[in-house]
Amino acid sequence: MATASILDGTKKNLGLDSAYDVFDDDIIMHINSVFSTLAQLGIGPVDGYQIEDDTATWDDFIGTDLILNAVKTYVYLRVRLLFDPPSTSYLIDSLDKQRLELEWRLSSYRETTGWTDPNI
Repeated sequence: MATASILDGTKKNLGLDSAYDVFDDDIIMHINSVFSTLAQLGIGPVDGYQIEDDTATWDDFIGTDLILNAVKTYVYLRVRLLFDPPSTSYLIDSLDKQRLELEWRLSSYRETTGWTDPNI
């Protein structure tokens, strides 16, 4: 069963054991940076979101909207590119293309479900 902790789940995807906490501060910083980007895209709580440790869960951030499960992959891709970028430009380009597609899809989804007409 997958962990619901944002930090532990991201660490698992990075290939780190949840008990290995040497890089937690760095990973938390990158996760929070990605949350800032997501807030600018209109994804997540209106006032933004941040984590401080392994107690914050994905449900805290995305709630029960199953479409927003893509946020988990998006956070991983962004953190991977910031924290542990691949050594070849081909792999960096591949991860970046996946990131851009998810960014577009999340933004498009938000526009169809949460868009507010600024003229009202």
